[in-house]
Amino acid sequence: MDRRQRQRRVQKRGGLFRRLLGLFIIAAAAYWVVFYVMPNRLHVEPDWKSIDKPIFVKGQLTGFSASGTGENLLLPLPFLQEYVDSSIRYEAESKSVILSTASELLYMQADTTKASLNNKPIQLRLAPEEKGELTYLPAETLKDLYGFELQEDAETGAVQLMTSGETVPLGKVKGEKGGSNIALRQEATIHAPIVADMPPGTIVKIWDDNEDWIYVQMSNGYTGFVRDGDIISDGQKTVKPQPAASTRAERSWSGKPVNLVWEAVYERKPNPDSIGKLPGINVVSPTWFRIVDGEGNVRCQADSGYVQWAHKQGMEVWGLLSNSFEADMTTAALSTYEKRMRTIVQMLEYSDLYNLDGINIDFENVYTKDGENVTQFMRELKPMAQARNLIVSIDVTPKSNSEMWSLFLDRRALGAIADFIIVMAYDEHWASSPTAGSVASLPWVENSITRIIEEDDVPPEKIILGIPLYTRIWSETKSDGEIKVSSKAVSMDAVAEIISSKKLKPKFEQASGQNYVEYKEDGIPRKIWIEDKLSLKARVDLAKSSGLGGIASWNRSFANQAAWKALKEIHQ
Repeated sequence: MDRRQRQRRVQKRGGLFRRLLGLFIIAAAAYWVVFYVMPNRLHVEPDWKSIDKPIFVKGQLTGFSASGTGENLLLPLPFLQEYVDSSIRYEAESKSVILSTASELLYMQADTTKASLNNKPIQLRLAPEEKGELTYLPAETLKDLYGFELQEDAETGAVQLMTSGETVPLGKVKGEKGGSNIALRQEATIHAPIVADMPPGTIVKIWDDNEDWIYVQMSNGYTGFVRDGDIISDGQKTVKPQPAASTRAERSWSGKPVNLVWEAVYERKPNPDSIGKLPGINVVSPTWFRIVDGEGNVRCQADSGYVQWAHKQGMEVWGLLSNSFEADMTTAALSTYEKRMRTIVQMLEYSDLYNLDGINIDFENVYTKDGENVTQFMRELKPMAQARNLIVSIDVTPKSNSEMWSLFLDRRALGAIADFIIVMAYDEHWASSPTAGSVASLPWVENSITRIIEEDDVPPEKIILGIPLYTRIWSETKSDGEIKVSSKAVSMDAVAEIISSKKLKPKFEQASGQNYVEYKEDGIPRKIWIEDKLSLKARVDLAKSSGLGGIASWNRSFANQAAWKALKEIHQ
């Protein structure tokens, strides 16, 4: 083959290459125009179209489905617990559901329209239903209780829920009637598929605004992105807030500190005539009531004469209910709605009978596993007590790792439910403590209060500071080369007598914020961290500076006149 032929063949191959390259460039350009310049015209159905009655909250698919339609609409219990009220209680054995607000307690059971509201029988129009492993509750009943709104689309079946007080901006698709539709897209780009074509004037909820694109939802449940310029503002939708129930604590104690003292009642009833004046005290809390068995029955030691005496002195009476500090009995007594309600009903009847002003709950020595039952008891007690205008308070210990005395207490939840939580800020060193020390050193007390305010978000005005009026005399003896520690609790007068008779000179101890003495008796070293007017005043000052709701002292029989004078300063 001569050189001219070879040259023509090379030129021919070069021409083919150029034509193929040109076609590739044209194809690439067409692809770029179609996929990077031209809007995507592909229409797709949302994934949830295959789901029956999908539920949306804040424009997001929840993963839950409703049942029924219209007035027969039912909502699944797990959905309600996640999005409406996490405290809704289900008890499997009785197939019962307990719902509580500040003023209402609703009890329902599956497959029956018989129910109760604040322990009074009512008839539901629609019964709760169990379907498979899920319990469904009637939406209309819950709307009245919680004040939420539902929007159900007849064509798609989509259900949209907005909670009480919730607000969402509304928008309207631009354009004249009969004009071009606006694409609602799967993602915030013109290259995403179209979920729906929205005619001009379509009203949408605006759930998110990212400047160029906004995330919206149509009335049929369809959600997606639309250009910001294609939507104009059209006001907002607000669900009417549930009216807040004004509690008696808010009405009668707002801005007025509580100054409570507990009255320890054992087998003998205290004689009011022998008590005398309690200057500054505005609440007495006698330990009159206790749960005595696993069925929730209550033993009463109340005294109408004591109540009359207290009221004449201008003091309220908050009867104390304990769990007898019996852990196993508490497990049984709080295990079901029926048993808890037996206790509550008895307490309310006693409150009516003895003209009480409040109920103080003191549950101690409780298994951690029963902590939720303690909280549930308070949820059920509060609306029932509020209907009778009773103050509800609960005693809690400072936070610690003790299972039976601290870990079972959900202070965050209890602070939200009760009118007051009383922090028993004492027994830092308890009766059988392995080391001697203050019953309640000031730094420890301050830390106890601060932790509950900061870690559990309990408002300071709902916290009452518990103050000890007793002191422990610590004894240290040697046995087998080891120091054994023991103690006994004594009154303020008893300590004052020891100091006077032994001519002791108390010294202020900076670490505890208290006066301290030590001495020997029968060759045994004794140590006392003293509760006196100095230590009490420091606690009162702490309560005032922290904005607390008041103080509570344990107990009256340990106090002397100097105590009442120091505690009275909570009102200064």
